[in-house]
Amino acid sequence: MSATAVRVRPDTYVDSVILMSGARAMRDLDGVTWATAVMGTDANVDELRSRGFDDGELGSAGANDLVLAVEAGSEEEAREALDAGMRALSEAGGGDAEGPKERGPRSLQQTVADTPGINVALISVPGEHAPLEAHKALSAGLHVLLFSDNVPLDDEVELKVRGRELRRFVMGPGAGTAILGGVGLGFANVVQRGPVGVVAAAGTGAQEVSSLLDRWGVGVRDLIGVGGRDLSEQVEGGMTRMALEAFEADDDVETVLLVSKPPAPDVAADLVRRLGEGKPAVAVLLGLTDDLDPPEGVRLARTLEEGVRLTLEILGRDGPELSRGLEERVGEAIQGLDRDRTAVRGLFSGGTLCYEAMIVLSEHLEAEVRSNTPLKEGWGLPAPDGAHVCLDLGEEEYTKGRPHPMLDPEPRADLIVEAAGDPSVAAILVDVVLGHGAHDDPAAVLAPACAAATDRGVPVVAYVLGTEGDPQGLGAQQKKMEQAGCLLGPTGARSALMAAAIAGRDPSLAGGTP
Repeated sequence: MSATAVRVRPDTYVDSVILMSGARAMRDLDGVTWATAVMGTDANVDELRSRGFDDGELGSAGANDLVLAVEAGSEEEAREALDAGMRALSEAGGGDAEGPKERGPRSLQQTVADTPGINVALISVPGEHAPLEAHKALSAGLHVLLFSDNVPLDDEVELKVRGRELRRFVMGPGAGTAILGGVGLGFANVVQRGPVGVVAAAGTGAQEVSSLLDRWGVGVRDLIGVGGRDLSEQVEGGMTRMALEAFEADDDVETVLLVSKPPAPDVAADLVRRLGEGKPAVAVLLGLTDDLDPPEGVRLARTLEEGVRLTLEILGRDGPELSRGLEERVGEAIQGLDRDRTAVRGLFSGGTLCYEAMIVLSEHLEAEVRSNTPLKEGWGLPAPDGAHVCLDLGEEEYTKGRPHPMLDPEPRADLIVEAAGDPSVAAILVDVVLGHGAHDDPAAVLAPACAAATDRGVPVVAYVLGTEGDPQGLGAQQKKMEQAGCLLGPTGARSALMAAAIAGRDPSLAGGTP
């Protein structure tokens, strides 16, 4: 009979990266069947209750309290796991194992006054508390990178209106990536500095274009992540416009690359007109390219890969040949594939990469692609048997009580094995996102599951997003995935095209353009 145990540490805030280290330390112990380290938000507490954890212990937990929970084979193993989790958190800087650290009385204004040159505040607190902290940072004269999710839309609008009045950026909410002055913030890749200014209302979209620019020999001057809702009807692109103004005034920026998941059409049209008034620019507005009429000096791209290629053309550079050998590799993968296997299953840690893949798959397979973040109305879940499905596993329904999949790849590994057991699945499509803030070795976690899938005769197409400068190392991560039997795609869009070629039994498709 299994045992459960909970430990609550009041007034001990720990960010998601450090929380993962505590959860991993518990899960690695013998006898532990499940464990997590989370903040005591309502959603996380409800999730733990649903797993059968004691309501009496959980009832005291609040959003600013640290909660460790474990399921193990015995009470002793559960207690040992909690102790190991607290030690790991303490070693990673997430609080004293004996209790919360004492917090000094210094205000943010005092910290700014005592730290010459400080100009950005990175805020990662539960969404309901984030607006107040962001307002404090603006009052202290700081730009804000608001990493927090679940911030009410009205608060975002208010913060961004105030930010424009103060000429201070409010990047986010949900701004996972920025590169400012050569320094990466959030989930950022290590890239060389160069002449391209990137504005992104898309986290992994920002990582994809900045990594490709680096890998193809052109660097990034600055990358300003504005949050996924900045181009909505309500927010109206306030921070995007401010970023474009900043790049227009920067003599070291030669061209601008704007990246977004599907924006509000009117906001997108206005921004494209605004781009035409400044420096040469490329806009990747996923899902809207055909509906816009760009002015002279602005080029529109359907995919992130195409956006980077067009940027290189503006700068007088050539991009690499990407299709060489893909047709042959896909042809080999198709040989012996069960005839009844016809569907693509995409399992993504990156929301933008998921959306881009759905565009490529739906166009080239001429079929619906079902998703928890659907491309079109009526393409949501549940999906009928045999349908193409792409899941954004970073969405809230998959992260309750667990870190983001870029931080913790283990749940996705389980889904890869599950997908291989579905008799309709012809190809599994996965992304492996590198960079600061991401898991220190995601390929080591995902590769065994991919190997198990390929052993069952199901090809796995993997795209490793990153650079050689990233802590994990692009080449080392690619090698691990390749040794697991994966087909490696050179970009996110081409990986989706390879999966479409496998499902459609058409190797020539892999040699074309996404």
